[in-house]
Amino acid sequence: MAMTSNMAAAQSVTPAETLTLERVFASPALTGPRPRVLKLSPDGRLATLLQNRADDRRRFDLWAVDTVTGERRMLLDSTRLGSGGPLSEAERMNRERQRIADVTGIADYAWAPDSQRLLVPVDGDLWVAGLDGKVQQLTNTPETETDAKLSPKGSYASFVRDGRLFVTSLATGQAHDVAGEDTPKVRWGVAEFIAQEELSRFDGHWWSPTEARIAVARVDETPVNEVTRAAIGADGTRLFTQAYPAAGTANADVTLWIISPDGGGKVQVDLGPDKDIYIARVAWAADGKTLYVQRLPRDQKRLDILAVDPATGASRVLHSETSTTWINLHDTFRPLQDGSILWASERDGYRHLYRLAGGKAAQLTSGRWVVDDLVGVDEKRARLWFTGFADSTLESHVYALDWKQPGARPVRLTAPGGWHEAVMDKAGQRLIITSTTPRQPPQVWLADGAGRRLAWVVENKLDASHPYAPYLAAHVEPEFGTMPAADGQAMDWRLLKPKGAGPFPVLMQVYGGPHAQNVHKRFPAPIEQYLVQNGWAVFQLDNRGSNNRGKAFEDPLGRAMGSVEVTDQLQALAWIKQQAWAKPDKVAVNGWSYGGYMVLKLLEAAPGAFAAGIAGAPVVRWELYDTAYTERYLGNPAKDPAPYQTSGALADATKIADPLLLIHGMADDNVVFENSTALMSALQRGNVPFDLMVYPGATHATPGLERHTWITRLKFLGRTVSPTGY
Repeated sequence: MAMTSNMAAAQSVTPAETLTLERVFASPALTGPRPRVLKLSPDGRLATLLQNRADDRRRFDLWAVDTVTGERRMLLDSTRLGSGGPLSEAERMNRERQRIADVTGIADYAWAPDSQRLLVPVDGDLWVAGLDGKVQQLTNTPETETDAKLSPKGSYASFVRDGRLFVTSLATGQAHDVAGEDTPKVRWGVAEFIAQEELSRFDGHWWSPTEARIAVARVDETPVNEVTRAAIGADGTRLFTQAYPAAGTANADVTLWIISPDGGGKVQVDLGPDKDIYIARVAWAADGKTLYVQRLPRDQKRLDILAVDPATGASRVLHSETSTTWINLHDTFRPLQDGSILWASERDGYRHLYRLAGGKAAQLTSGRWVVDDLVGVDEKRARLWFTGFADSTLESHVYALDWKQPGARPVRLTAPGGWHEAVMDKAGQRLIITSTTPRQPPQVWLADGAGRRLAWVVENKLDASHPYAPYLAAHVEPEFGTMPAADGQAMDWRLLKPKGAGPFPVLMQVYGGPHAQNVHKRFPAPIEQYLVQNGWAVFQLDNRGSNNRGKAFEDPLGRAMGSVEVTDQLQALAWIKQQAWAKPDKVAVNGWSYGGYMVLKLLEAAPGAFAAGIAGAPVVRWELYDTAYTERYLGNPAKDPAPYQTSGALADATKIADPLLLIHGMADDNVVFENSTALMSALQRGNVPFDLMVYPGATHATPGLERHTWITRLKFLGRTVSPTGY
């Protein structure tokens, strides 16, 4: 349960300095190193990670830690590879989907089975790196190679170029197109837009364990309506024709095929008579003799696990889950050597682990709490590891469970009071655990199966040399509490406020949408500390609809977005105004994406209640958003448009009476800029004044512009609510 916090020691040796907005977004990052893509080599000898540079917090290099000696070294310097030029549009959009739009340098990598080589994509080309630091360029083309993988035995590398799936022999370097189709609007081996953006499936081809076959998605975007997206930039406007499946319109036609690495033996998988489906997940059995496909219909109220014969493509339904509202997808699916499957289900109202065998589902965990993710499995000992919320909705922990032991209960391996995530080797022997608390920025450490620390991967010690050390004396820890919703369910809140009695102006940070949790025991963001040090209290509430509290907490959003979550946030607002530490007439609200939508709905629902609102990249008309997300919660507008009419933020826009700042990137392909132009037009026709900041060339996450977005917010708040220190 190893964690360290040296806050007191650092405070004793380092005087407090004034935290500036410039420093919040400068390098090195105030929270210390920000490791990504943590993995263990197949032989367990090295723990690897992508770590950002001290002089450029957005650029990542590949590092390794010896799991025996603890020795730490850089394996690959990102500045040695690639052109450093602009990313292709395909790669930019891939990174947007994965929420890593701000990452430069090395964004991903894959271990070879021999633990001696790694496949590393950089700037659209592929490299093979050895442990000795030597690199070999695998591709060198004007086109971008994406979706790169190494085959399970290390004989091949596969990648997608211009919508075609190529397989390269690592022995000969020869590459060939395995599907052999070059049809406009058809792509092989990739996940379609909807799968990436809304189903969290980023893979489009899957190697069998024996390397004998590859399951490959064929994506035909012919049925999808095309929109012309204007990426309005500082140096002009570029027009992109994009297949965008808006709610109620046709999705891409996605089929699944099984192909040999040489392109032969092509077999189509039977996915059933209904063609309007989503391929949610794909996995191979341990022996490669069965392909498993998770099939989700358009309304997302049923999930079928199909068992597919790879020789013929014939399928049968192995297991099904149903819901009266929607099915939540997850990545807990682990086929075992004995033919059974470790699985997660919400059939009792909370996501728990089950073992599927012989047509039955045996429940392994239970209780009024949620399993988050299956981390690792030791099949020989019938022991598994998972992350979940058995102790608190605010704390994610790593647990171990002996699933065949009668009456066995999960054993918590991580220390209370924080948030812990983990990855594990395939043998179920060693863990890489990332831990943080409200007092300690993230630390990464190697642990054995009992959770005992073996070595630091990134200690991130809060000593006098830490980037945050000069500001520790003014550090404010969040307070936590709960309040009952109208139906009696407990809602968690989080508060940071300046030292002293107050009263203070308050900034409510709101998201409010499904599949998100914002109240948790993690290290606060530096921007929150900046706000507090400049006299603001910062408040967050996880309203009904938020994640990791069970289906009954989520389901009120069904066919009713913009209703219960607005009610819950207004209840929090009323509570805030009653507190002695708050200035009741100085409460502003800020949100991005769904949070931006929430800001609009809150201002519309309660004119005069807020001192100001800031809506970033808001959804205004849900008809403009995509199929899978919107129809999951609001249904299909082609069949029933009523929920869209009540959930939209456009019809009541002229009710907004409080100061409003609208922010949006002009090249946003997620919440398209048309949402904001529709709102602008409605407000202008209604003679409703508002402030506006748009970002030429910026996508949904506005990468590289975070500081400017906060300058804009702070100047607006300083003018409309209270001085902000900027």
